[in-house]
Amino acid sequence: MDTATIDQEFEKLQGEFDDVAKTVQVLAQKLQAAEQAGDKNATEWLGDLKQVAQDIDDEQTQAKVVLLALHSFIAGVAQGQEQPAPQPASAPQPGMTMGGGMFGGYMGGSFARSMEMGAAMGLGSSLISSIFR
Repeated sequence: MDTATIDQEFEKLQGEFDDVAKTVQVLAQKLQAAEQAGDKNATEWLGDLKQVAQDIDDEQTQAKVVLLALHSFIAGVAQGQEQPAPQPASAPQPGMTMGGGMFGGYMGGSFARSMEMGAAMGLGSSLISSIFR
């Protein structure tokens, strides 16, 4: 496995997260319409859906941590210096970047650039804010 493979698989994963976000958003719109039409259950279901969206965000955050550690390890091996994967004290908060210091900014590829810019996998948090403002 190399960093190019990780980059390719990351792109696929991001596409899957996009699909999940779209599906949840469509369901939220249907529930909001049902709520506005007077369906008393819809309010409770929207609350449940918000929890699902928060769980998606948590899952994305953890996936990001794992992928960053894997990418960092592979990049270190490729440079001939086997390094243990970093163990963050806690998962990053949505919107936080993890590039530079912790990973030394030496990772290449679209995955690493996205991670360093904080642009990847924020779908759960953006989904929550767009649906449940």
